[in-house]
Order: sequence, then C-alpha cells, then structure tokens
Amino acid sequence: MKKAFLVIITTALMFTSSHINAQQTALTDKQINAWFAKKDWLGGAPLQPHKTINKAELARQYQLNQSYWDKAFAFLKNNDLEKLGAGRYAIDGDNVYAMITEAPTKNLDDAKWESHHDYIDLQAVISGEEKIGMTPVSKLTVTMPYDASKDLANYSGDGKLYDAFPGTFFLFFPGEAHRPGITTNGNKPDKKLVIKIRYTE
Repeated sequence: MKKAFLVIITTALMFTSSHINAQQTALTDKQINAWFAKKDWLGGAPLQPHKTINKAELARQYQLNQSYWDKAFAFLKNNDLEKLGAGRYAIDGDNVYAMITEAPTKNLDDAKWESHHDYIDLQAVISGEEKIGMTPVSKLTVTMPYDASKDLANYSGDGKLYDAFPGTFFLFFPGEAHRPGITTNGNKPDKKLVIKIRYTE
C-alpha cells in the first residue's frame, strides 16, 4: 500500500513539473514580438525576415531546436551566396541543409502550390526577383496527396502574392502553402536559396 502511494505521488509530481515547465517555456505575444524585433536569433545573418513570417511558430521552433536555426543562419552569414553554385549544401545532416537553384521564373499557371510536413522552408532570392504565393493549406484543394518520400503535397486555389527580392527571406511552416518562382515581368533568370529545417511537432 505504501509503495503504491509513493508511485502515485511520484507520478503526480512528474506531471506537475512537466506542466510547469511547459508553462514556463510558453511566451506571450509581447515577449515573442520583442524577441523577434531584437533579431539576436538571426546570428548576424545579413538578411531581413519578411513581414509574413509566423513569429509565434518561429519562436516555438527556435525554442525546441535552437541548434538547427543557429546553424542555418550561420550558413547565411558565413557564405557569399552569390558565389555558390547550384546544388545541395550540407549544414547538419538531414536536419538542416541548403539547396541553391538557378532557373527562369514561371508563369502563374505553371507555378504549383506546395506544402511540406517534415521540413520548414527558408526561401530567399539571391539574384533576380520573383513573386511567392502564400495561403493556409486549409483554403486550398489537394491536387497531389502528400508524398512522404518527397515531403510534398500540391494544391490548387488562390492566395496572396508577395514580391521577393534579394536581402529578404521567407519562412513556410507545415500548414502554410506556398507558390514560389512566379515571374514578375517576363521569365527572367532567378537564383534562389532554400534551406530545409526539420520541423518538430
């Protein structure tokens, strides 16, 4: 009986402790905005975050896996992206890696809505310009169901378009569909960086 009582007390204390820790790590909107505005999390990377970034989700992911983000922003800080050729660049195994592409922008009808489940996309134009569409997945119609081998689903529907120029980066979290690579005025060359950062539920 005494042993059973101790087990119950220990379990209760563990639950209470984890609940308190969860509360302690939760940030208020005011704290999130102050943290985001200070930009220490950028680690000196010379790019500016786009206004569409989900600050609360960024703060949550940064808390859960700070090393992933620190390594991603260190890559941005320590490399001259203009001089890097197209290809894949290792940052932290399969947890964080970069891909650089060089291709003409596409007409709107040729650009597909997409989303991911396992990775967050950090997207930045290195040279050239494009428009990027963004909208919640819930507002779109699935045209290709999620393929785990590609970490990709495609959709049709409408969303808002944003101008993407060098010096600014976008973040797309799971649940946020994006439609990159859209022409602004003619299908001009566009050098683009995508850093894939593993997502944590």
